Amino acid sequence: MKLAQLNIALSKYPMDAPEIKDFVDNLEPVNSIADQSDGFVWRLQDDSGDATSINAFDNPDMLINMSVWDSVDALKNFMFRTHHREIMRRKSEWFYRSAEDTYVLWWIADNHIPTIEEAKQRLDYLRHNGDSPYAFTFKSNYTPEDAAAFKLEV
Repeated sequence: MKLAQLNIALSKYPMDAPEIKDFVDNLEPVNSIADQSDGFVWRLQDDSGDATSINAFDNPDMLINMSVWDSVDALKNFMFRTHHREIMRRKSEWFYRSAEDTYVLWWIADNHIPTIEEAKQRLDYLRHNGDSPYAFTFKSNYTPEDAAAFKLEV
């Protein structure tokens, strides 16, 4: 199984505003690092090479990032041991803080590419039910086996 992740952020500025220029200027280098990272499988992008123009929510200022990785460790290595970490440290300059979870992790079949709707459902589930093998955060340590054994109650 592979690890899917969704991360959303509400931008304080339009993508062409000078206040967010450093973030925009670092999209390509950070995405390039992700693409070349050990354990990277896939990321959501449009023809421009990133996902900043994909409107997945009613609010066009809500940015979305989705990717698939071989493991939690592979994703963590990219997030915390590359240039991505420096960009994350500055996120409060560009994005509003949220009282709700803004990211979710979940296990998927090896050959599956998650859809935006699937990712939004996982985030919604996490927000309403907390961490579970179905939708979790880095605070939990759910394995692919946990996810396979989990029965979603609707």
